Amino acid sequence: MNKLTAKEEELMNFFWEKGPLFVKEILSFYDDPKPHFNTLSTTVRGLEEKGFLSHKAYGNTYQYYPVVTEEEFSKRTLKGVISKYFKNSYLGAVSSLVEEENITLEELKKLIEEVEKSNKE
Repeated sequence: MNKLTAKEEELMNFFWEKGPLFVKEILSFYDDPKPHFNTLSTTVRGLEEKGFLSHKAYGNTYQYYPVVTEEEFSKRTLKGVISKYFKNSYLGAVSSLVEEENITLEELKKLIEEVEKSNKE
């Protein structure tokens, strides 16, 4: 799965939250100054080329819909971060969270319980 730019990720969030959309509809989600229709359309087509969206034709216009779930994207993004910044060490990532106190001991215990439970199933 390809990486997304910040603008592409913003667009994907609209699709994940709202479902299938026409480019014209996406424009309404932006405050002024709104992006140009052609720019938005080009970005949406790029997301389709990258395999994140597909479309259904209605005459001369397309309604786009996500083919990658937000959960799939999140998991792959997390794997990429752990690979890039923690040398593929999930232990290193969790240790970093604990050291920065972004995760409590209770949360860590709960995580361990969830992992143990999923391994038994």
